[in-house]
Amino acid sequence: MAEKTMSDIQREVDEYISQFKEGYFSPLALMARMTEEVGELAREINHSYGEKPKRSDEADNSIEMELGDILFILSCFANSLGIDLSQAHDKVMNKFNTRDANRWTRKTGEL
Repeated sequence: MAEKTMSDIQREVDEYISQFKEGYFSPLALMARMTEEVGELAREINHSYGEKPKRSDEADNSIEMELGDILFILSCFANSLGIDLSQAHDKVMNKFNTRDANRWTRKTGEL
């Protein structure tokens, strides 16, 4: 299977959401959903790397699935606002490569 681009992911999410009369949720509702999903990721991270073991009756979620949920909601958020996540990523990487060019200690021999 070929790797999906961010554009492919956004298009796939849009095709899925477009099947339904309700369409995308409002930005406020999407922000609430994103917060909920980040909380679920935090719970899984705490179970895997923290001191809080999972109860025997808790669902068998995984960090991978929680990150997938976040990616889905992020795609919904961007699509609903007409934001191309690939372009947003490029802008952010440019910011980090200029503003923070000398902020961190580079590995030997790398620019």
